Amino acid sequence: MLVLAGCAGTTGSSATDAAATGANATDVNSITADGTATVSASPDLAEITVAVESTADNASAARSQVAADIERLREALTDAGYEVRTVDFRLSPEYDHSRDERELVGYRAYHALAFETSPDDAGSAVDLAVDNGATAVQDVRFTLSDERRAELREEALAAAVGDARATAETTAGAADRSVGTELSMRVGSSAVSPYDSRVVYETADAGASTSFDPGPVTVSASVTVTYELE
Repeated sequence: MLVLAGCAGTTGSSATDAAATGANATDVNSITADGTATVSASPDLAEITVAVESTADNASAARSQVAADIERLREALTDAGYEVRTVDFRLSPEYDHSRDERELVGYRAYHALAFETSPDDAGSAVDLAVDNGATAVQDVRFTLSDERRAELREEALAAAVGDARATAETTAGAADRSVGTELSMRVGSSAVSPYDSRVVYETADAGASTSFDPGPVTVSASVTVTYELE
């Protein structure tokens, strides 16, 4: 796991305008600093979206074909222990635009299912889906479980607070002052950046299995802290 703390905190003081009032540095009694940090860790969750699509001369035929194929796919994934859910369904006409006037050439049906698994199991899960009727692997996203995400957010927040104090101490030290206790703290936004793998590993060997090499997931946090100056 990697923790990176930002170094670009901003500072301010509680004095309205020290120069205008003739006050010296010792009249400034507080300092405000921003802190940021980013924590990186390996993903512990893979979110996979697979789909079945079919075209036919009429809408009913396209829908019926996809309904049969998606049932087979859903049953295979469920039997393997995955909890699947529908995330997209579409039925639309298909046109040929190569001529002056568009020509209706058929209908296209599309049904997408999503499920979760461990990162190590993602490749075999994709293979299972494709072997049981999936015609498209829409997305494979490596991210964090809710529990792991909360843990990393706490670590990022702690590092961000440390970054804010370091910025305040550096600034205060330049004015021959020292940083005391915290007067107020404000937590800013936090963000999780999952690692997307949109290209499935392909090989000419039909017997080879799909594999992934996911990168790290990052969690960032920011805080604004006001300290008493001593």
